[in-house]
Amino acid sequence: MSLSIGVDVGGTKVLAGVVNESGEILKSIRVDTPKAGGSAVTESIAGVVKTLADEFSLKSAGIAVPGYVSSDRQRVLGIPNIKNWHEFNLRDEIYKLIKIETIVENDANAAAWAEYRFGSAKGESHVIILTIGTGLGGGIIIDGQLYRGANGTGAEFGHMRVVPDGIPCGCGINGCFERYASGSGMMLHLKKLIDENPTASKNLLARANGSFENLLGKDVTEAAIEGDEIARAALAITGKWIGAGIANLASILDPSIVVIGGGVIEAGDLILEPARIAMEEFMPFRGQHPVPRIVGAKLLNDAGLVGVADLAR
Repeated sequence: MSLSIGVDVGGTKVLAGVVNESGEILKSIRVDTPKAGGSAVTESIAGVVKTLADEFSLKSAGIAVPGYVSSDRQRVLGIPNIKNWHEFNLRDEIYKLIKIETIVENDANAAAWAEYRFGSAKGESHVIILTIGTGLGGGIIIDGQLYRGANGTGAEFGHMRVVPDGIPCGCGINGCFERYASGSGMMLHLKKLIDENPTASKNLLARANGSFENLLGKDVTEAAIEGDEIARAALAITGKWIGAGIANLASILDPSIVVIGGGVIEAGDLILEPARIAMEEFMPFRGQHPVPRIVGAKLLNDAGLVGVADLAR
């Protein structure tokens, strides 16, 4: 049995697991991400990898991180949620600590590979994956290969500009895709709907003690599933933006399938169906241009760990 270790590093947790050739996680370990960042996070990763490597007699691992990764899969070029990891050779530092070979990969790329190998895109050869949570990331599979670009930083869909002079984004420009089509974008759409429909919004706000600031994405999803019209409208607007962005991407990359993962997929067809409708509406040469299927992700929160473990084999 071919086993591999995958590590999914986030701003709040480090999740490591041993994965078999079928994409199944045999054992996992979770620890909190040290707030100090830098060497403290590196040591946490090394610790969980060594524990699993010793138990299963393994000599290599993959590490998925939420940031830019160099084309040689060694260095973290930049990362927003972990301190002191800019231009940081994570592969070398892990090897110094535990003498285990690793590869480093962007977490959205790792999730994309997992969905291609074991999930909703299994059997396809031209795939786009969007991972949509607070922000928006993604990955591209072309002819069965993960596309990373010349510098390893391809598929940053979230920072494709969709509205000139639009909503400011943390990346430094305005009008990015993720400002309209992500979980944080959904909350912006929701705030506007609530301001315009205060009476109709009372039941939704009651889930957060009457305060919009206390309202979470999961509250909106739960309300929408239960039939709340304002929550459903916010999801529909977000889905429309997702579909419009997919139309742009599909006209360039011509995928057979687009897989949507991340927190928003908990809403199911309440967000997927508006995305499908909008994609067809905004597709160039409407009615003539082939359109991809839009489906929900299968692996969900395990995708990054599973994908990077498979890439490390």
